[in-house]
Amino acid sequence: MPTVTKNLIIINVLLYLGTIVAQGYGIDLADYMGLHFFMADSFNPAQLITYMFMHGGFTHLFFNMFAVWMFGRILEQVWGPKRFLFYYIACGIGAGLIQEIVQFVEYKTVLSGYTMVQTISGTIPMSEYLNMMNTVGASGAVYAILLAFGMLFPNQQLFIFPLPFPIKAKYFVIGYALIELYSGFANNPNDNVAHFAHLGGMIFGFILIMYWRKKNNDHGTYYS
Repeated sequence: MPTVTKNLIIINVLLYLGTIVAQGYGIDLADYMGLHFFMADSFNPAQLITYMFMHGGFTHLFFNMFAVWMFGRILEQVWGPKRFLFYYIACGIGAGLIQEIVQFVEYKTVLSGYTMVQTISGTIPMSEYLNMMNTVGASGAVYAILLAFGMLFPNQQLFIFPLPFPIKAKYFVIGYALIELYSGFANNPNDNVAHFAHLGGMIFGFILIMYWRKKNNDHGTYYS
């Protein structure tokens, strides 16, 4: 396994285990390292990086790291470790920025008119509610990896459970993007997945790849 891919998986796993250990001491690492809404008291700019190394559970961690292993190692072999790491981190930050913008729109259009919010546990001040808007996970960077694989190897056949037939990578990526777009606008109150962050990772990934392709055409070889 390439160096960056391997170390990304190790870091994510170690921080997940560290989160479990810290909970035993009454410390919530996700609250410190997760990405808070920028208008909340708990927000810290460094969270735009740290949030992508935190996860909300084992399943969340497993599927993200499985995708990093399955697709990320191929990208690292094609691009090299420095370019792959830059792509991963940049797209993760981009996903976080898109999530912040979506939350700001929600705040301006809905929440800003209230000083108190009714939750399942009771009524709380708006300032406390804003601190609860916390995003964790590498999914934004992972979706950028999926996009890159689909753009570099568009006709590569993939077997995706539960589909009984292979599907080309380009259709797999397009399908995932459409699902995320629909889920984001559906705004299901029981859905706590940051769909627009996923799309944000793909958007930033697309911009980077198109920039590199243009640079490749103008000045030399980056990748074919």
